[in-house]
Amino acid sequence: MLTDLTRARYDEFANVVRSRRGRWLILTHDNPDPDSLASAAGLAKILRRGFRHQVTIAYGGIIGRAENQEMVKTLGLRLSHVRHLNWKNYRNIALVDAQPGTGNNQLDNILPHLVFDHHPMRRATQKVRFADIRTDYGATATMIAEYVSAVGHELNKREATAFVYAIRSETQDFGREYSVADKQLFEELLPQVDNRALARIQTPRLPLSYFRNLHEALGSLQSVGSLVVAHLRHVDQPDIVPEIADLLLRLEGKTWSLCTGIFEERIYASLRTTNARADAGRLMRRILGRRGKGGGHGMMAGGWLDCGNGGPDCLEDLQNALARKLAKTLKKNPDRLLPIPLEPSDPDLGSTAAAADQTEQPLAVEADLGHRSAVPQKDRDGLTKTLAEERIRIDVETAVAETERGQDRRQDLLHLVAQMTAAAGDELEAGRGTLYSHSIVAGGFEVTS
Repeated sequence: MLTDLTRARYDEFANVVRSRRGRWLILTHDNPDPDSLASAAGLAKILRRGFRHQVTIAYGGIIGRAENQEMVKTLGLRLSHVRHLNWKNYRNIALVDAQPGTGNNQLDNILPHLVFDHHPMRRATQKVRFADIRTDYGATATMIAEYVSAVGHELNKREATAFVYAIRSETQDFGREYSVADKQLFEELLPQVDNRALARIQTPRLPLSYFRNLHEALGSLQSVGSLVVAHLRHVDQPDIVPEIADLLLRLEGKTWSLCTGIFEERIYASLRTTNARADAGRLMRRILGRRGKGGGHGMMAGGWLDCGNGGPDCLEDLQNALARKLAKTLKKNPDRLLPIPLEPSDPDLGSTAAAADQTEQPLAVEADLGHRSAVPQKDRDGLTKTLAEERIRIDVETAVAETERGQDRRQDLLHLVAQMTAAAGDELEAGRGTLYSHSIVAGGFEVTS
């Protein structure tokens, strides 16, 4: 697939590449995601096959998320960590899915020669010799695929799998921020995908630390209005932070989610929203302030905050401060940012929950048929409105199947329920104030008395 915009910009790109001599270094953003990894692989193919340059792909941080590790392993992506590089060997640098001056890559004050990204343009990017920034695109990989076509090559099966997964993960299966170009490329490449490889990437084996982090996040849930927040303490890899933020956004009734986590000497933060008209990137930079670095686009953003040598209490205070600042920015009362209880409530208690606190309580009567819930003596005047209707359910299907007298047994049980109900009615008439509501499930149907 090749759009008019890429056709118009290809000559400018090609002139810059042809004017450079020496080895190229392609850098992803730190802790690269599938979009960054696929984009780097695609640009490397362009430079090698289209212009005969030697190329190295490198990244900073770690590849922590299980899906990303499996992507690198299964598709055989070749890349190096920046700590193994001799920077003097590289005269030319390209940056994909990131921009200079954002704090999420290893360039520091070095200005690259090429930049490809789909996030809003930064000031430093305007000084780059060639920069293609398309904020309407859902994935940088889509842009790179167009340049592969422009140079006269096609993506092979392995590369098509990487690009399809990159688009799928970056757009959340086209549930957020994507363009017509993203969709068209996805549909064009889908028949070429290695489905077995894609399945391995999407459903990798997960380490115990993943479930430990998930447990911690769920235990720390807080909410105010449509905002939900979770804080993680020290994590094994920062990729878990955006993963939790994505998960939290699926909570019913919530339209904003924030997750923070501590890795090495930084507090990482990820922000998500379902509001297609929002600017999460700007909001992230606002809550981080000058102490941190952040960015993103409409519905998703990320960043970090230096925490120095602060102790546990100091780090927790910083995390809470980020959440409160976000709540305030979203015009929600930060003082009402309260924990979300996860303990299940008993739907059968209904309006009798308040009665449970009364001091005068008859003991629950327990029989073979289940439990009977009685109404307190002092509430008998209002029995018609406050009856405790705890239903007694007994599944006797197994008993019926095990004996030739199953039908007789079922009738016996129904008769017993009728007797208990009659006795309860006698008590009510006598003014003793105990009434029972019974329901029995037997032989596949239900009778209530």
